[in-house]
Order: sequence, then structure tokens, then C-alpha cells
Amino acid sequence: QVQLVESGGGLVQPGGSLRLSCAASGSIISIYAMNWYRQAPGKQRELVATVSTSGITIVANSVSGRFFISRDNVKNTVYLQMNSLKPEDTAVYYCSLGRPPSYWGQGTQVTVSS
Repeated sequence: QVQLVESGGGLVQPGGSLRLSCAASGSIISIYAMNWYRQAPGKQRELVATVSTSGITIVANSVSGRFFISRDNVKNTVYLQMNSLKPEDTAVYYCSLGRPPSYWGQGTQVTVSS
């Protein structure tokens, strides 16, 4: 059974940074695209960033230049580095495996507020 466990969320002031981690077990992530999604209250879940098996990354326009996705296939972990955070980045962030996603983590809350 595949399990994805996110960590690294929390409360941060506008302009601050956070790094989210997603540790996978039960599967080797190197053969899958990995993704970060987010869902803000009252909004649909949206794709934030994705990284292919070859390391090619794509990020949403709303976070371009501020968020960076990376993967460590040795540690079976994917990361989301979030810089220059804005209040509108407040959401639950989810890690997912595959494209389209076939497994999801439980999510980690990110709150950007002064």
C-alpha cells in the first residue's frame, strides 16, 4: 500500500518561506511523476507544481518564481520550497503520486498571515 506523508506546514508571515516534504512508502517514486496540489477554503483543489521522472518541473503561474518543486529519489521524497509567501497561498497542501494522481497524502496546512 502506498503512503504519502506530508510535513513542514505551519503559520508564516507574509514574505516568509516554508519547505514542505512528502515522504513516500510502499512505492518507489522514481518511476512516477510527483505533484503538489493545494486547496483553499471554498475553492477547488488546484495543481501547484509537478516534477516528471526525468526531473522536468512545471509550476502554476500564480507561484512561478516563488515555489520550487524537487525530488530526491534516494530518499523517496519530494519537496516544495515556498518563498515570498502571500496570504493567498493559505491552503491545505497535498502531495500526490502519478499523473493523473493515483495516491494522495493527508495534506498539511499552510497559513500565511501577520
